[in-house]
Amino acid sequence: MEGDCLSCMKYLMFLFNFFIFLGGACLLGVGIWVIVDPTGFREIVAANPLLFTGAYIMLAMGAMLFLLGFLGCCGAIRENKCLLLFFFMFILLIFLAELSAAILAFIFRENLTREFFTKELKTHYLRNNDTDVFSSTWNSVMITFACCGVNGPEDFEAVPPHPHSPSDEVTPEACCQRELQSREGIFVNKDACLTGVERFQNRQGCYTVILNSFETYVYLAGALAIGVLAIELFAMIFAMCLFRGIQ
Repeated sequence: MEGDCLSCMKYLMFLFNFFIFLGGACLLGVGIWVIVDPTGFREIVAANPLLFTGAYIMLAMGAMLFLLGFLGCCGAIRENKCLLLFFFMFILLIFLAELSAAILAFIFRENLTREFFTKELKTHYLRNNDTDVFSSTWNSVMITFACCGVNGPEDFEAVPPHPHSPSDEVTPEACCQRELQSREGIFVNKDACLTGVERFQNRQGCYTVILNSFETYVYLAGALAIGVLAIELFAMIFAMCLFRGIQ
């Protein structure tokens, strides 16, 4: 009876680690895509130190989960106590790190409000000054998502014009409609857009556009994170039970 229980636990341990292996592969794939994607994310990530760091943390976490899933599978099938103990200690560290990150994200969630981004934009945005990291990042976001400001073009009424721009310029270039939404895209009517003609501007705010674009993926990512934490917790329990059951 004890042997059957141990055998069942061994294969359950293998199954849980296989899911961890797949989860690590997915994180690794998403991290690589964010960094090398040619449709605009690479430029945004490279310009923003926080996103740049986050993308590489995702890569590192994916690679670690990938490796640990592999080690856990091997330790379970071969009933190797050393591999199982190594797996348990590292999966525990990852579990605690992910739990801490989730708690910090919840605590600082107020930094992702519409009001926060609006205040930051009006304070730090320098229009077409692409030597400024903050402005360049915002310009990339507005061009990629065909949006303007946080709430709309009215966000830029309090932003002073760029020193080398015409004095009658009301709207940043990045808010102007283009035939193709990229920096190389041809403007529909740049002069009319810059002087405030609404039909040649992207009128919708970026906060709404991005929220709508990623709403489904945010819930999916949250569900995936909860699933990964649950799998890791069960994997640790099975690893320790299997470790104690191996003679």
